[in-house]
Amino acid sequence: MARIHPSAVILGDVTLAPDAEVGPFCVIEGCPGPVTIGAGTRLLHHVTVQGPCTIGERNTFYPGVTLGLPPQDLGFDPAQPGPGLVMGHENVVREGVTLHRGKTQSPTRVGDGNYFMVNSHVGHDSVVGNRNIFANGTLLAGHVEVADRVIFGGGSMVHQFCRVGRGAFVGGLTGFSLDLPPFFMVTGINIAGSMNVVGMRRSGMPREQIETVRWVYKVLQRSRIPMPERVKELETRAGDPIVDEYVAFVKASKRGIVPGEGTVMRGSAMNLA
Repeated sequence: MARIHPSAVILGDVTLAPDAEVGPFCVIEGCPGPVTIGAGTRLLHHVTVQGPCTIGERNTFYPGVTLGLPPQDLGFDPAQPGPGLVMGHENVVREGVTLHRGKTQSPTRVGDGNYFMVNSHVGHDSVVGNRNIFANGTLLAGHVEVADRVIFGGGSMVHQFCRVGRGAFVGGLTGFSLDLPPFFMVTGINIAGSMNVVGMRRSGMPREQIETVRWVYKVLQRSRIPMPERVKELETRAGDPIVDEYVAFVKASKRGIVPGEGTVMRGSAMNLA
């Protein structure tokens, strides 16, 4: 049997794994959709979960966390279930974190091994990959896509519908409203003024690949030619997995790429044109 504190409130369609733990004053509402909580997952105390919500194994939720509550959208009826929230395994979610359920066709998704620090937020319909770190007060708006092993500094913000490539780094008290390519580093509002060289080295990336990223960064962030011409220059080295990753990322961008320099206004105006 799952360990459930007598003060916890469990309502509706809720399925708990045999060794799940629900601490004091937690509230789990299996309505308007079902809730499933996997093996070894712990809700320490004062955690709120609302369905539809599926939580995997060995996650830890600290006091004040809210999971699967309705999107912060004035046009969304909170009585409707929506597609919900789906979370993987071995995530650590610290005090006051909010992860809202999706409102369109797909659920808000969180992968495995992420670390959410105090008061960080994941908006509706966002997709978060694996092994990311969100420092205190990190804010993701709705429909944001985050790849793997991204680090967000405290108080950083991501505009809705933006994408964040793997291994990127977002400096504290910064933010962006465009797409951030893999391994790039946000150093100001809408400015990716550097690369996450330390992160690449720590990940064990070979030196040759790091040098390739340096070349890509120079082409994308330091060239004065239009963005389509920069992509063509990258394609001269097509077949290199790193280069191909960047080409695919830029071509898939609908918002444009965070530039390497400029003011806030210039950064926000940067696009593929």
